[in-house]
Amino acid sequence: MKNKVYQRISGLLLAIENCEKNGNQEWLSRHQDSLEEIEASLPSGSGIDCGTKISSDSKPDRLVLDVEFHHMNDAGYYDGWSFHKIIITASLAFGFNLRITGRNRNNIKDYLADVYNQSLDEDIDESAC
Repeated sequence: MKNKVYQRISGLLLAIENCEKNGNQEWLSRHQDSLEEIEASLPSGSGIDCGTKISSDSKPDRLVLDVEFHHMNDAGYYDGWSFHKIIITASLAFGFNLRITGRNRNNIKDYLADVYNQSLDEDIDESAC
């Protein structure tokens, strides 16, 4: 069965919550492993040099991703970082809404919006994770 990446993350978070409530350690571990696999496949590189982390603030109906962006100046030298939270919520019209916190240094939020809209909207085979 195919879902979008954001749907799979949400489903795993819900499954993890249920396993924690019911004390099912075997499936809790499996779901956590699957979530880690997906996290490893989220955007990394091209300025997102520390990768993307699924925040512990994430819930099945509100995903939060932590991102650090490594900026370069006009001469091609690294000159600092900006820190962002990518907040994903449901949208009946568009599948999901994406909001980016943090400083908009060099209009980085437009770039991050493009990267994460594309990444989260990709199809993922549920049996792969």
